[in-house]
Amino acid sequence: MNSIFQYIISEIVKRRLKKKKYQSTQFEKAIKNTKVEFSHLIRDSFFILLGVLSAGFGLKGFLLPNMFIDGGVMGISLTIAELTEIPLSVLIVVINLPFLIMGFSTISKQFAFKSIIAIVLLAIVVHFIPFPIITNDKLLIAIFGGFFLGLGIGLAIRGGSVIDGTEVLAIFVSKKTSLTIGDVILLFNVLIFLVAAYVFTIEISLYAMLTYLAASKTVDFVVSGIEEYIGVTIISDYSEEIRLAIIEKLGRGCTIYSGRRGQSLKQTEIVYTLITRLELAKLNTEIDKIDKDAFVVMHSIKDAKGGMIKKRKLK
Repeated sequence: MNSIFQYIISEIVKRRLKKKKYQSTQFEKAIKNTKVEFSHLIRDSFFILLGVLSAGFGLKGFLLPNMFIDGGVMGISLTIAELTEIPLSVLIVVINLPFLIMGFSTISKQFAFKSIIAIVLLAIVVHFIPFPIITNDKLLIAIFGGFFLGLGIGLAIRGGSVIDGTEVLAIFVSKKTSLTIGDVILLFNVLIFLVAAYVFTIEISLYAMLTYLAASKTVDFVVSGIEEYIGVTIISDYSEEIRLAIIEKLGRGCTIYSGRRGQSLKQTEIVYTLITRLELAKLNTEIDKIDKDAFVVMHSIKDAKGGMIKKRKLK
C-alpha cells in the first residue's frame, strides 16, 4: 500500500515540476512536501466525514423528529424546515451558500472548497441515511442532540471546514465593524432564539438555548482539546535550578531566554515552560523549594504540539 502511495506522490511531483528544470534535492523536497499535504488531506477528510455523520445523527436521531432547533445557520435551517415543506437537506446547502461565498474572500479558497464539500455531504446524509430516533425525552434531546451536532461541527473544523457558516459571518462582520467575533455570534443566536420564541413557543426557545450550549461546549472541547495547557514564565535568580527541576522532576521541556529587570536593568535568565493543569501544583511546589520569591506568570494555552509537551516522563 505504501509503495502505491509513493508512486502516486512521485507522479504528482513530476507533473508539477515538468516544465521546470530541477535538481534532485528540489525533487526530494517536493516529494516530502507532497507527502505532508497528502497525509493532511487524508486526515482532514476523515475528520470531515466523521463530523458529517455525527451531525447527521444529532439532527435525525434527536432534533428533527421532535421539532427542536439549534443556534447558528443550522437553527435557521431547522426553523424554516419546520414552518415550510422545504427539505432540510436543501436548506442546509442554500442558507450556508452565502456564508461560504464570504469564506472565499474572508478566509481562503481551500477552506471554502472543503466547506462546500462538507455541507453537501451533510445534506446527502440527512436526506438519505435513516438514523433511528433515540428518545422522546425533551431534556435528553436538547443535551445529546446538541452534543452530537457540536461534535460534528467541531470535527469538521478540525478538518479545516465548517458545516455551519455562523463563524464565517462573524469573522466577516468583525472585520467591517468594531464588534468581536464572539459578539457577532451572540447577537446572531439571540435573534434566532427570539424568533423561535415568537414562531413556536418560549419552551422550545429555551430548549433551543440548551441545545446550543451543549453544542458550543462540545465544539470547544473538540477544537481546543479537553486537556488545556498552561504557559508558565518564571523569572528568578535561580533559573538554572528551576530549569533542572522542570526537566528532571516534571519530565517537561523548557526554553531559556535572556532579559533585563526593569528597575536595575540587571541581566537575568527567564524560564518558559508548558504544563497541564494537573501538573501546576507540582510545578509551584518545585519552584517554592528553590525560590519562594520567584516571579511567576501563568496563562492558558488551548493546545500545543511538538517538543516534549505530549510526552509523559513523570517518575
